[in-house]
Amino acid sequence: MIYRRIRDLREDHDWNQTKVAKMLNMSQTGYSKYETGERDIPTAILIQLARIYNTSIDYLLGETNNPTRYQEK
Repeated sequence: MIYRRIRDLREDHDWNQTKVAKMLNMSQTGYSKYETGERDIPTAILIQLARIYNTSIDYLLGETNNPTRYQEK
């Protein structure tokens, strides 16, 4: 689920893998392996992706279908 979600979010923003990889300070090849499931996504990268896409980690992990990020009051 997570691999498809991060790809779909990237495509929804009309970004290529190189752009997202630069935001994460990594190579396009390394990032590509996250989208294909060849590599597990470290927690620190999950946090960065959630911030980049302004969504929750629960959404990225497939625990919810609501992409809205929880905001503390």
